[in-house]
Amino acid sequence: MDVKRSFYRYFCCCCSEEQPEKKPLISDTLLYFDREVKRRRAEEANLWNEPQDVSHTERDDDRDLYNLLQKRAKTRRGSEGYRRLSFDISAHRQVRKDVKDRWRVLLENLGFRNEADSLLTVTSNTSYKSLRNPAEARHLLSLLAQETSIFEQQNTPPERYLFVLDRLIVLDMGTEFVSIARRFYPPEMEETSEKDTVEPGTAVLVSPCAEEPGDGGEKEESSVEVDEDSFMVNLLE
Repeated sequence: MDVKRSFYRYFCCCCSEEQPEKKPLISDTLLYFDREVKRRRAEEANLWNEPQDVSHTERDDDRDLYNLLQKRAKTRRGSEGYRRLSFDISAHRQVRKDVKDRWRVLLENLGFRNEADSLLTVTSNTSYKSLRNPAEARHLLSLLAQETSIFEQQNTPPERYLFVLDRLIVLDMGTEFVSIARRFYPPEMEETSEKDTVEPGTAVLVSPCAEEPGDGGEKEESSVEVDEDSFMVNLLE
């Protein structure tokens, strides 16, 4: 009797209690890859100079761009303010893209045409712990900032290129990169304003008495005519 009761209890429980459905793993995977794709696109578009700073507020230039993006997100799309902010954002992005293009040119000239993209890829997942030669890489980054115009004379060179230099050092091409950067992008010389100077031997005549410009011009012309007449008379005599 107890055996039958246990059997019915087990059978009824199996029928009445439904097993909870498992969450489909594919949805979480798709969401993860979707977030990764969006993050990569955002990093590629904005080229954050401090990739480890997820808040984008440590550097002044990153903070300026981040604030513009946040402000545009709160502005009505298509409005004049939205277009103005988009223009400013594009200007910030273009400056960063120009710097990256210069690095690409140098890498291609060093023979890294096919590897340039991978060498220049730096994301927020790139860790400082991955650096093999951090001290040497920072030294070369400082040389590039001081002795070339590859960064457009920024006060502090972008931290993202510290990782690129470290990769070049591992390939034994760090010093060669700095050398070719000096040739391709020499430091811009500041233009000095020329001062007006008086040529030597130039006489400056000062009239002792003030006269009207018109009278002075007429008297000068008449004196020239008198001199020419007297000269002709002397020739005839």
